[in-house]
Amino acid sequence: MALVIALRNRSRLRFPPILIILFAYLALAGASVAWAFKPEASGIRFAQQAMIIASIALPAIVATRSTDLLRGLFWCFFVAAVLNMLFVMGRPPIDVKFATWGYPGYFSGKNYLGECAAVAFLLALHELLHPGRRRILGVITALMSVALLLLSNSKTALALALLVPAFAWTLLKLSRATRVPVWVIVVSIPICWMVFSFVTGFSMNRVSYMLYGDSTFTGRTIIWDFANMQIAKKPLLGWGYQSFWLVGPDAPSIVEAPGWVKDMPNAHNGYEDTLLELGYAGFFLLVAFILATIHGIGRLARFDLSRAWILLSIVLYVAITNGLESTWMRGFEMLWVVFVIAAVEAARYWGQARPAANPAIARRPAMRRIHGPRFRPPSTPVNVVRSR
Repeated sequence: MALVIALRNRSRLRFPPILIILFAYLALAGASVAWAFKPEASGIRFAQQAMIIASIALPAIVATRSTDLLRGLFWCFFVAAVLNMLFVMGRPPIDVKFATWGYPGYFSGKNYLGECAAVAFLLALHELLHPGRRRILGVITALMSVALLLLSNSKTALALALLVPAFAWTLLKLSRATRVPVWVIVVSIPICWMVFSFVTGFSMNRVSYMLYGDSTFTGRTIIWDFANMQIAKKPLLGWGYQSFWLVGPDAPSIVEAPGWVKDMPNAHNGYEDTLLELGYAGFFLLVAFILATIHGIGRLARFDLSRAWILLSIVLYVAITNGLESTWMRGFEMLWVVFVIAAVEAARYWGQARPAANPAIARRPAMRRIHGPRFRPPSTPVNVVRSR
């Protein structure tokens, strides 16, 4: 259906750099089936992912400019927030041994509810910027989202939902003040952190201990150590798209992983999983896709700051969350689908560097537009007027 829509509107079909990199990333995943550890599983999962991306990107890129993807996405998360409120009232929280207390809503885990509520909160902020019923609905959704974040007991989602909007606004304002592209500022942050960490010895393990009372990010560093050993075995192209974790009794994650790591469905880090599955080639394409999306949002900020602010907030939220969870190009993962929609929305405005000029103003002489209307001397001499 997506291909049919695209072909019927092929005059509007275009491929900004964001989409080119996204499809290159997808193409590498498809090519990796040839060297995947389990080609059958990898091929099926790639076909599913190709349909997901095509069904989002192609109809959206040929849609008319009046189509508001953010508005449609908000309605989806508004319905999700309402349903989760009902489930929270009728379903007991997770309260078992070795699990953190929290309500899961209609999801299988409390962290999923936290992620859903965080995205709903970010989209509600955009609705608050509009008058009338949209603002009222935004307030209701924001209140429900905060309640769900607290009930889910998802501390990371709650913290990011509150901090990321301020961070995104600061980046956009700093970019406008310094005329430095947003993506350059974003890239400079981890570089500065690595230099600071090297000089002072203040590592992310210490940050984890300060936040969670555990220097291993609740055991994640053990998984990452194993993942890094497996990445070193196939560094360039990886083990194949989704062909490493739990792909059979002979899967590398089962045969070689220590202890409880054998049962992990992923590395709990989207960047580690990308390196595992697609190697450094896939990792650099993923980073390029993220930075191209951020650059497109920076271009959008020149003439629609509020939309750029929310899009950048969503992109940063997903990118940061993938440091602790794994959602990059993983089936119908909610955060991955939301990120693709945000990227496509930024791509739709790629060719529009600034608002269209007013034709009436455009026809005026250039010097008059710059210096204002031409000075005309008064018909009556000034000294005559004063003498009267």
